[in-house]
Amino acid sequence: MSPLVPIAYPTTPTLVDTHCHLDLHPLVDQLPAVLDRAGAAGVRRYVVPGVSAEAWPAIAGCAREYPAILPAFGLHPMQAASCSEQLLAHLTRFLPQAAAIGEIGLDYLLPDPDREQQRTAFCAQLRLAVAAGLPVLIHCRRAFNDLLTILREERVGRVGGIMHAFSGSVEVARDCIRLGLLISISGTVTYHNAVRPVALVRALPLESLVLETDAPDMTPEPWRGQDNEPAFIVEIARAVATIKEVDMATVAAVTTRNALRLIGRHGNTSNKHPGGAHVPSP
Repeated sequence: MSPLVPIAYPTTPTLVDTHCHLDLHPLVDQLPAVLDRAGAAGVRRYVVPGVSAEAWPAIAGCAREYPAILPAFGLHPMQAASCSEQLLAHLTRFLPQAAAIGEIGLDYLLPDPDREQQRTAFCAQLRLAVAAGLPVLIHCRRAFNDLLTILREERVGRVGGIMHAFSGSVEVARDCIRLGLLISISGTVTYHNAVRPVALVRALPLESLVLETDAPDMTPEPWRGQDNEPAFIVEIARAVATIKEVDMATVAAVTTRNALRLIGRHGNTSNKHPGGAHVPSP
């Protein structure tokens, strides 16, 4: 099947994809083309999180080759059983070039690793983040009570972070915001049957939101059934603009400012297009 071309808009807003797995197949196999399409759609920064130690070197390599990539390194809760003092020491070696620590968190839908292992790995990585002064990218499913308790205990407000593809309630989102976290809106907000994501966007201030694709997963309408990619973030921004009853330029400006205020001061801050051409600052 031929790749789909992103919708053309009259103006190209400046956007940040705060969570996309550019190191995974099929995106990594066609990375220059993926980044060219995203750049044409207005995407200027890409936060690429690691989910396992095996992924960290490849992400670091991508960031060296493409200055618009902001690398993050962490252990996803599904990898929590591999957490050890040795592995944490290995993680610290990547932190000088990191924009964030992530993707970390809790996922109680997973039958394994067990919850205690997940909590141990999560706490250890939060402590590294606070010590290094790095924000965190947080994954959470069905574990918000424990997550909020840990975030308070580990003083996440010292560094801030992003609740990736947030799936909780408005009330939990507000608790996260009070702890210094941003709420990330993904492609689910574009789905025809979306209820909770729409309510979330409607209830929360734009100043607390960022955008993400989670590519190659969570593809927005109208491309569901295809592999997701950062260019499609424009449709997420459009949905947020419709819900908030503001224009696309406002959504792009505010969410980009939110993301870069948190993450842009870390990691790979060179102001270049992935292909090397200079791009105006957001």
